[in-house]
Amino acid sequence: MEKHQGNCLSCGTELQHTFVDLGMSPPCESYRKPEQKNQMEAFYPLHAYVCEKCFLVQLQEYITPENIFSDYAYFSSYSNSWLQHAKNYVDMAVERFKLNNQSQVVEIASNDGYLLQYFVAKNIPTLGIEPAGNIAKVAIKKGIPTVVKFFGEETAKQQVEKGVGADLLLGNNVLAHTPYLNDFVKGMKIILKPQGVITMEFPHLMKLMEENQFDTIYHEHFSYFSYLTVEKIFANHGLTIFDVEELPTHGGSLRIYARHNENNSQPVTEKVLELKTREKTAGFTDLQTYFCFGEQVKETKHKLLNFLIKTKSEGKSIVGYGAPGKGNTLLNYCGIRTDFLDYTVDRSPYKQGLYLPGTHIPIFHPDKIQETKPDYLLILPWNLKDEIMSQMAYIRDWGGKFIVPIPEIKVYL
Repeated sequence: MEKHQGNCLSCGTELQHTFVDLGMSPPCESYRKPEQKNQMEAFYPLHAYVCEKCFLVQLQEYITPENIFSDYAYFSSYSNSWLQHAKNYVDMAVERFKLNNQSQVVEIASNDGYLLQYFVAKNIPTLGIEPAGNIAKVAIKKGIPTVVKFFGEETAKQQVEKGVGADLLLGNNVLAHTPYLNDFVKGMKIILKPQGVITMEFPHLMKLMEENQFDTIYHEHFSYFSYLTVEKIFANHGLTIFDVEELPTHGGSLRIYARHNENNSQPVTEKVLELKTREKTAGFTDLQTYFCFGEQVKETKHKLLNFLIKTKSEGKSIVGYGAPGKGNTLLNYCGIRTDFLDYTVDRSPYKQGLYLPGTHIPIFHPDKIQETKPDYLLILPWNLKDEIMSQMAYIRDWGGKFIVPIPEIKVYL
């Protein structure tokens, strides 16, 4: 057992148990400009621990959020399926919680307005809170009021003083992105109206482990939640989770619904009790369960590298599709550079012409694939594999095949 100086982001217990150690990696959104290719690049440990007391799987604050999120390269609106997901959510929330032009919706980490735009279209008052100034600008242009701040107790108090209170408070893939977990949940308790509802979405640890999704571990994801752990964190701050949904997004996510303890208008559903039982049965309250993951990850790396080595030795060409954060964890951990992947492509114009962090694989416009006609296309955002395989179906014209690396390497003809 190793001694470690860090403490749990939730309960403060000293961390001493490794969940998985993925070695050293650069921050996954720190794409390189051509002129930076000959400069020093920072790598940080990507070492996840599990807390022996509350079972929160987490990274240490190797990099501060200010360094990660103040100028961020991820614009939500470049994924069609994610926009559809946002629109469906808005229709559901408006109906389920009877929202109207007297309600106040607040989204934390509202990005480029990808979701709030659908509330605006229904004339429901909205407010976005987004720390990345470059992305908030895009939302403001769309007519979505946005405050450029990190969310926490202080930001919540400032908004309440301005008369803002949330009937619906939502956050998609943000709870996992804060190292100040308690401050964040405190802030939610403050800005939520007495009868208000919180919904949060985040990747589900149970799915991450079942499906071997180690590449969803990266520096800006500080926490990896089971339902049991997240329920405890909310309870510590006077919030009750009353409903939960399991979603297919990001490889398998949870959407939790929470309220003030005092608000009895939303009884706790069967689904909550069912998921808690399932997690307990799967061993999520037993430390031993968390110790098998590291071996599984090494095995996957070996299989992927064996395939790539064999394919290259046959003289075949392989290129990547996508430049997502998870791709960078996978490529850096496995040591895959331009010796295996000639290049990758991405639909986001913000990424084209840049290089992937660490591996320095160049990023082109998807048209490049038609030009070089590779034998294999390695799909890095595997959670969008169906969308990508239909968009790129034309590679079959020259016998091109798709490779999906997770949960284990699979070739699609």
